[in-house]
Amino acid sequence: MRPFLLVALLPAAMCAAATLQIVKPVVSQSDGGDADAPGFEHVAGETLFFTCRVDGFTKTDDKVHLTTSVQAFDPRGVALAEADSNAVLEQVSAQDKDWEPKITNEIEIPPLAPAGEYKILVKVKDFYSDESAELPVTFRVRGTRVDPSDRLVVRNFGYYRAQEGGQPMASPIFHNGATLYARWVITGYKYGENNKIDINWTVSILSGDKALKTFDTAADQSDGTFYPKPWVEGEFDVPLQKVLPGAYTLLIKIKDVTGKQDIESRHPFSVE
Repeated sequence: MRPFLLVALLPAAMCAAATLQIVKPVVSQSDGGDADAPGFEHVAGETLFFTCRVDGFTKTDDKVHLTTSVQAFDPRGVALAEADSNAVLEQVSAQDKDWEPKITNEIEIPPLAPAGEYKILVKVKDFYSDESAELPVTFRVRGTRVDPSDRLVVRNFGYYRAQEGGQPMASPIFHNGATLYARWVITGYKYGENNKIDINWTVSILSGDKALKTFDTAADQSDGTFYPKPWVEGEFDVPLQKVLPGAYTLLIKIKDVTGKQDIESRHPFSVE
């Protein structure tokens, strides 16, 4: 009879051992929308919608008491915003036996967001059972790829034929009367209090080592934000009117006030 008794008690033991867990995660482009298709990529500046459910929680005197937190991280492990923490305090009845607490959250992707795989980390704690559970949920972002740097640098420099869009010119050769467009990003600067940045730069056109013209200084003195601005975008355009044919250099001088860094970045082009 002992084997029979052991088998008979197994279902009850399994029910009693229900484990707190986070289930049914959904990342969507719209509130209440369908889950992202496999391989789907969000874009910088977008708001996405996240939901999940909690199972295996404990009921004491028909009450449920959970604490939850949701926080998103970029591919480098940097948090996008502070954790969104909440409490679930509910009175449930026998009719609610299939009820599962729902966690909802809106996640704002920063306007300057590196491309790659992001992570939503969900944490739940059951006040009555003292159990904890967590679940990482990934999503992808399509965006600019900028290699990080521990020192001030210019990345992704390119000459273009238009102010927006297009591919960088393979051979930066301009005709007299055309407009030169250049775009780049600056990274590797240091952050001040609350991730504030303070950088400035000037652009000059050189012929040999002689500066033909130096243009007005541009700057980014962004106020502090929770998510550190990973790079600063720079752009420049100038009409090439009555320019003698020959080889020239676009010189960018950049100063990081907070980090006390100064660099020069030189980029040749020619006019025919």
